[in-house]
Order: sequence, then structure tokens, then C-alpha cells
Amino acid sequence: MAFAPYTNDRRTIGIDSKVLGQFREKEFDHSFEFAENDGWFADEYPHKIFVGNGETRIGLVKKTVAYVVVDEGDDGSPVVEKWSIKNFRGYE
Repeated sequence: MAFAPYTNDRRTIGIDSKVLGQFREKEFDHSFEFAENDGWFADEYPHKIFVGNGETRIGLVKKTVAYVVVDEGDDGSPVVEKWSIKNFRGYE
């Protein structure tokens, strides 16, 4: 399970973005939390996905699928994987 390293009630405003929810990807059955992306490619990929060991990926999380940027191509464009997801849960 990859949890955010902070919670919404204990985040540093202006530094830590709001945690928006959690999902479980289908292929390997791993859980991930995701937050607002306020950095790189934020318009196209509005979410920051916590993947463990203090690492994050950016992406677009929907109810049944997530598009996750996993690398950068030779031309600087993002390399994106499509993850099928289940158990999507948005936080309030």
C-alpha cells in the first residue's frame, strides 16, 4: 500500500497538496493514494500518485482507470501507462 506521507488535517499548507482519494489497481492488487498535482503537466495530469518509498508519479485518476506517467520520452514528452483500477474512493 502506498499512502500519502501526510494527512489532510496535518499537511503543510502551500507545500503539501490535498489528498483526494485512494484506489486499488487490478493487475497486482496494490493500493495507492493520490493528491492534487500542482507541478509538472498539472493541466493534463491533475493528480499526484503516491507509489511508495517517498516516490510519486503524476497522472489522471478516474473511477475505473488511471493514466500514470511512468517515464519521459527522448523528446521530453510523458510516457503513460493505463492502469485498470477498482475500489476507487474519494475523500471529502
